[in-house]
Amino acid sequence: MNAADTIFAPATPPGFSAIAVVRLTGPQTLEYVKKIFVPASKNTDIGLVAGHTAHFGSLYAEGKLLDEAVVTFFRAPHSYTGEEMAELSCHGSPYIVQQLCAELSRLGIRLAKPGEFTLRAFLNGKMDLSQAEAVADVIASQTRTAHGLALNQMRGGFSSVIADLRKQLLEFSSLLTLELDFSEEDVEFANRGRLEELLQQIERVTAELITSFTLGNVIKSGIPVAIIGKPNVGKSTLLNAILKEEKAIVSDIPGTTRDAIEDTVIIEGIAFRFIDTAGLRQAGDTLEQIGMLRTIEKIAQARIILYVVDMADSGLEEIEGTLKELASTYSESQKTFIIVANKTDLLVETPKNFSGLMEHEVVFISAKRRENIHMLMEVLLQSINLEAMSDQTLLTNSRHFDALTRTRKSVQTIREGLQSGLSADLLATDLQQALHYLGEITGEITTDEILGQIFERFCIGK
Repeated sequence: MNAADTIFAPATPPGFSAIAVVRLTGPQTLEYVKKIFVPASKNTDIGLVAGHTAHFGSLYAEGKLLDEAVVTFFRAPHSYTGEEMAELSCHGSPYIVQQLCAELSRLGIRLAKPGEFTLRAFLNGKMDLSQAEAVADVIASQTRTAHGLALNQMRGGFSSVIADLRKQLLEFSSLLTLELDFSEEDVEFANRGRLEELLQQIERVTAELITSFTLGNVIKSGIPVAIIGKPNVGKSTLLNAILKEEKAIVSDIPGTTRDAIEDTVIIEGIAFRFIDTAGLRQAGDTLEQIGMLRTIEKIAQARIILYVVDMADSGLEEIEGTLKELASTYSESQKTFIIVANKTDLLVETPKNFSGLMEHEVVFISAKRRENIHMLMEVLLQSINLEAMSDQTLLTNSRHFDALTRTRKSVQTIREGLQSGLSADLLATDLQQALHYLGEITGEITTDEILGQIFERFCIGK
């Protein structure tokens, strides 16, 4: 990529539509627009147009009228990329877009690489690297919560936290470097007590962000919910009731489900990824053994466990025994267990022993009749604590997770050095390492390889 080039790309998906948009950015944008666009107003000089103004006129390709269009101009540095920029809004005919792009190429304008518009915005200081990454997340978001997280990051909510920590750490690094210039006078410019307090703060903030990655990542990709229980208790029927379609095969024959079946449902802006698993029992043949292994894997991956029981055919001791076994096995993974008491349609009266389950989260349903499914949805929403999610900054990017993990380890090393009376030159070296890791997140420190990995997943035109 050459930042001195003027580039173009369609900004709208291919296919028929009312309007299609083709974007240009670069130093020669206005010169190229002049060659293909004639404003309807004779008083408009494209070389002198003001930024953030739109002009109606005609588009030409190879000297022939192609379409009537509106061109919006954005003047440097007040544009998305920080460069001269224009957006051509024409009719959404694939033929018109194809001919327009062919004409731009014929004139010598280069087709943009994936993410090159946003890369230029980063290189020109319009946003930092974490904000640039959030642009792709905003485009890819499919739920209200995923969109909210990405939008907060794009607006600088996450990077401002990192930038503030890095700024304070940089001040101490400068003071330690200054001490080295006066080493013979044995002067201490960097207050070790205040440095210890700052390191504790950074360690606390990084630890909170690292911990939030699990929640942030599942919100971004969908909260995994495993549906478990003995064979023939109605797990597949429940999945079909939730999805409102016949996704899973339902049969009276126990053990029909031998592999995990997954699908996603969006409930009030939050994506839940439901997983129907093989029934919990002693495996018989090889296929059933594989199914049981996959059930165990899905339980380990899930954040919420729906433990489905047959009200007419389940004892209290058996249910509580299974819950204790699951809770002890996955005690450190912060899973939420919800008992789904199914087949209420077959009961004449509620079994007396079920009153003992009231200390647990229980939802009584009939999956077959699709009764009380809405109550189960409400319990699912309550279990993820939406208020807590909206009040905190959540980590959703694996690159940021890796950099913060290394930052935290580096800070722990600095604290150990402080406690052991490490010299200023060695402390300064350790501080530079922590600054490096924080700088990787926001882009103060980066490489062409990192930039390539980040922007290659963007769509062309963004």
